[in-house]
Amino acid sequence: MAKQKTNENGSERDAKKADLEKNTVSGDGHFHTSNHGVRINDDQNSLKTGERGPTLLEDFHFREKMTHFDHERIPERIVHARGSAAHGYFELTKSLSEYTRAAFLQEPGTRTPVFVRFSTVAGSRGSTDLARDARGFAVKFYTEEGNYDLVGNNIPVFFIQDAMKFPDLVHAVKPEPDNEMPQAASAHDTFWDFISLMPESMHMIMWTMSDRAIPRSYRMMEGFGVHTFKFINDSNEAFFVKFHWKPVLGVHSVTWEEAQLISGKDPDFHRRDLWEAIEQGHFPEWNFGVQIVPEKDEHKFDFDLLDPTKIIPEELVPVEIVGKLVLDRNPDNFFAETEQVAFHPGHIVPGIDFTNDPLLQGRLFSYTDTQLIRLGGPNFQEIPINRPVVPVRNNQRDGHMRQTINRGKSSYHPNTTGGGCPFQAKMSEGGFVSHTEKIDAVKIRARSQSFFDHFSQAALFYNSQSDIEKIHIIQALRFELGKVKDPGIRKRVVAMLSQVDQSLAGQVAEGLGFVVPDVPAHLNQSIPADGNPDDFQPQKSAQKEVQVSQALSMANTVKNSIKSRRIAILVSEGVDEVSLNTMKEIIEDASAETKILASHLGFVSSDSDSLIAVDETFSTSSSVLFDAVFVPHGHKSSDKLQKDERVLNFIREMYRHSKVIAADRSGADLLHAAIPKISVQGETRLDNLANGILINRTAKEFIEALSQHRFWDREKMLNPLD
Repeated sequence: MAKQKTNENGSERDAKKADLEKNTVSGDGHFHTSNHGVRINDDQNSLKTGERGPTLLEDFHFREKMTHFDHERIPERIVHARGSAAHGYFELTKSLSEYTRAAFLQEPGTRTPVFVRFSTVAGSRGSTDLARDARGFAVKFYTEEGNYDLVGNNIPVFFIQDAMKFPDLVHAVKPEPDNEMPQAASAHDTFWDFISLMPESMHMIMWTMSDRAIPRSYRMMEGFGVHTFKFINDSNEAFFVKFHWKPVLGVHSVTWEEAQLISGKDPDFHRRDLWEAIEQGHFPEWNFGVQIVPEKDEHKFDFDLLDPTKIIPEELVPVEIVGKLVLDRNPDNFFAETEQVAFHPGHIVPGIDFTNDPLLQGRLFSYTDTQLIRLGGPNFQEIPINRPVVPVRNNQRDGHMRQTINRGKSSYHPNTTGGGCPFQAKMSEGGFVSHTEKIDAVKIRARSQSFFDHFSQAALFYNSQSDIEKIHIIQALRFELGKVKDPGIRKRVVAMLSQVDQSLAGQVAEGLGFVVPDVPAHLNQSIPADGNPDDFQPQKSAQKEVQVSQALSMANTVKNSIKSRRIAILVSEGVDEVSLNTMKEIIEDASAETKILASHLGFVSSDSDSLIAVDETFSTSSSVLFDAVFVPHGHKSSDKLQKDERVLNFIREMYRHSKVIAADRSGADLLHAAIPKISVQGETRLDNLANGILINRTAKEFIEALSQHRFWDREKMLNPLD
């Protein structure tokens, strides 16, 4: 009888479990166990002395569960704390065997698994995605020769030239230590005080004050290796190389006002965008390019290849596209993968080597030191996301959180007890050999004279910008310096800006309420203590071989696709079903995404009494979360929308942010109600293809306009610097 009862109870339990699995996404039928594998029969109640008594110390299930919870958070990254990541692959399209012996860069068609993490730099894990900031762009290649990490940014230069200054930079840009404010923002005294004393930062400042620092999405920003590295080929010849990631969708940004509004509406905007694009099959893609300089040409330029505050203008050395990066799978678990991934610029493979870039040299120490603290010890490479796809065989043993169970008694080298294993690999056997480089120098704390032109490339960047991009830089500097309380700091920064461009400095100074001051006699703090400051003063930007570089302006980016763009369609009761569905289908056929917005969720009735499903409401959504708006025909629908102030603001924001606005027939009534009819020589600005406002235009014209991203003439018309 007892056996029968057990079977009955077991059948009942199995039935309940099967029923539960029908309603559980990941139900696998496995029993709940402790961390050491023991099945647990009650995970809901602690062990007590009686039902109302105190919890017993011997309750090891409770202690294990609570201890694990207490330690679920690891120290966040000091920089690049807020990030998002994805799996994918790198495919080589052109062999680089002439320049490097790296195995994954030999045969076209070779695919290498990758894990890519994007991030902001200054903010904490809880900060907004839309901060004005550089963005990390780190790629881990799981190659057949071991892991290779290309740890870069979306900006090709950096604030400082020597890693010795990195702690100072980070301390300056982080929240001020007396009050822990502001979060994820550089607009405060300590940052600009540091910048005002470091003229080498001027080139990076031009980039971070530009629209590059507020990208539309991770999928629409460039990536750079920042440093100059070396390729080494089979003949042991060396080549200097710069790495580039160029997004197939082009390089696009949001406006500063949009960034602030998005931070309030959806601070996870970039993270959500990346995740949803991959889930929907709009796989992010970048072309991989290299700039290669033969070793004999190291000193042919009027800048130093080892200076991380300098680029190689593409007019001097074109970027050669040799591969592509595709991200096609989201992480299964954010903590296990995105948070625990450990990148390191020192993770290189045979055929790739370092240069004497003093910022890079410092990073080679810093990254390992950081991971030891953040991930608990020397075995962070054994965490699954960090493991190479090839076997790891060495005599490194033990340590915190060791995963590998090493066999045998040999934990040293050379040895005979282990048969001499593991053997050392010759270069011909795939062993890594550092490139032979002759060094004849004295030990000194100093900086090369070739590093002391701090303004020429800052001027190159500014001069290469379109008119509206220059306006945005001026606006950004006015905002940032307007938050600085110390007038002396503001004036020192503007004095440095005058070394880049007098007009730039003048317009920034005007917005701050003073005239451009003289440059301080001794501006540069990066000089040796026993040096003559006059010998190391940065000079005003000089005439250079390249005056304007087309690649530096986003106005020249790719504008041939609307793939994964988000279009809002505004509707109410009585919307014309044909007008709505015709445009919706054509937009989605072009791989863009549409969302139906109305005053309420559920459905609205069309003019033919069909039910139109509503995706979002005017209360829960915002214009800044979309790339364009379309208002379909329907007199009744248009009339109702005109009475909703939220809708009018939606259109006005779209107009102010220079986005594409389209309407079909009576839908134009909403546009006329929302947008002021600004006239030029008697012509209304509405229904102006050149201005991105389309009324009664074809879907083809709408798609063509949307591919242009923005219509900045509207900003000029609104006098943004007044």
